[in-house]
Amino acid sequence: GNPEQNQAQALRFFKKMAKKYKNNTNVIYEICNEPNGGTDWNTIKKYAEKIIKGIRIYDKKAVILVGTPNWSQDVEQAALSPISKKYRKNVMYTLHFYAATHKQWLRDKAQSALDKGLPLFVSEFSICDASGNGNLDKEEAKEWLRFLDKNKISYVAWNLSNKSESSSFIKPDCNSTGKWTSRNLTDAGKWIINWYKKKH
Repeated sequence: GNPEQNQAQALRFFKKMAKKYKNNTNVIYEICNEPNGGTDWNTIKKYAEKIIKGIRIYDKKAVILVGTPNWSQDVEQAALSPISKKYRKNVMYTLHFYAATHKQWLRDKAQSALDKGLPLFVSEFSICDASGNGNLDKEEAKEWLRFLDKNKISYVAWNLSNKSESSSFIKPDCNSTGKWTSRNLTDAGKWIINWYKKKH
């Protein structure tokens, strides 16, 4: 929803986390996941600058991810008015996609943002539809991941769970909490893991 609704709590939380993890170089702060419900970029930006200022009291260098309007899809709006310069260092903007729902039109939005110099980070994607369920669109997923690789955009897949839905990596009948084998993986899990393996 609107991140300003819980801004005071968010500021306390992220300051506490930044103080605790300031010496950990592998921590990324994602400060507002998928703003939605008509929340506009100016509202998100005001919130983000306050939270970034709080994090930077303790952690000067960590990457901070800022959500964009409409479930982290309208990245072109952030590109027109990025976070102000004094808070911009090591800040990136999130783009989320689900391959069976989000097609070339969303890549066009991403390209528009990139053309304006906006640093993007895909902190959530899957190869099914936007519900986290439905059919897998592997061809569209290839288009997306080739686009991200070409533009050197980092991406994180959703989701490492055994929930009974298409986006889960682990089959629902698997109760293991680790040391999974290929027999434990769903079709989405196998496809995404194989993609990552091919990259190395």
